[in-house]
Amino acid sequence: MKALIKVAEGPGLEYTDVPDPRPGPNDVVVRVLRTGICGTDLHIDAWDDWAAKTITAPLVVGHEFVGEVVETGAAVTAAKPGDLVSGEGHLVCGTCRNCKAGRRHLCANTRGLGVHRDGAFAEYAMLPEQNVWVHRNPVDLDVAAIFDPFGNAVHTALSFPVIGEDVLITGAGPIGLMAAAVARHAGARHVAITDVSPHRLELAKQVGVDLALDVGTASIADAPGMLGMSEGFDVGMEMSGQPSALRAMIDGMAHGGRIALLGLPATQFPVDFSSIVLKMLHIKGIYGREMFETWYSMSVLLEAGLDLSPVITHRYRSADYAQAFATARQGNCGKIILDWTED
Repeated sequence: MKALIKVAEGPGLEYTDVPDPRPGPNDVVVRVLRTGICGTDLHIDAWDDWAAKTITAPLVVGHEFVGEVVETGAAVTAAKPGDLVSGEGHLVCGTCRNCKAGRRHLCANTRGLGVHRDGAFAEYAMLPEQNVWVHRNPVDLDVAAIFDPFGNAVHTALSFPVIGEDVLITGAGPIGLMAAAVARHAGARHVAITDVSPHRLELAKQVGVDLALDVGTASIADAPGMLGMSEGFDVGMEMSGQPSALRAMIDGMAHGGRIALLGLPATQFPVDFSSIVLKMLHIKGIYGREMFETWYSMSVLLEAGLDLSPVITHRYRSADYAQAFATARQGNCGKIILDWTED
């Protein structure tokens, strides 16, 4: 089969032939239809410090996908050939305290599909049955391919109640855009999002935000007045990993406000803890998705009419991966899809 592989240490990927996967008793083999490009894939391609410390080559990369089940192991009961499925990219141990308590998203031994074991940028992908999400209702294939990052957005956006609340999102990348769409759909009063990219701020308007703020020319401190608010924001969602964004968000929160942190900083940085204490803020770290409550919420939101189409801006054949990766690095894009059925 064709696959996109990190063949050896160093920059670059290869689109080449590898053996088809052979399932164990608890595994599911999927014919991949579409995949989404993630920032993690860009790190692996570039071979930055994180990739050099984390990745063991050779490795089939990629973890965002949708496909059709073609083969199952002897012990598999929840998926069958012909099912349309997406995959949970976090592989948990099943034996630690949190796993045994049903809190699998808190597993300290989590491994990553396309990071620690072969992933989904291939004509066929294999993963454990417990990581398969079967789509029981019709779903657009491009949207189904990005259920993994969509889950990050839903997990973040619904970590705190947003009905009637004023919401601030820092970072209008694809996950920030999806979180904005979810917050709007879930009943937030005002949704403001910040970035420095005019292209991404324009996409934010398409998903229905009330304020798309260019923080290169304005300040978060200006946002409440621009929205007619008398106090700060009730709920914050930090998606950028930028120190300045979190500091500005803390300053812009109302007393008793709640902040969900998904953006991953590259280095440590100071924040004003006195402001956090005096404002009595709640701050929660978000990593991945709650398995599988978040997945249920994603499906229900789509059934209820949530529209993610503005977030998906580019589509390429899998063989044109180099152009797709270049587009992703350029930044003037939303989510990028690779089609594995056209070659």
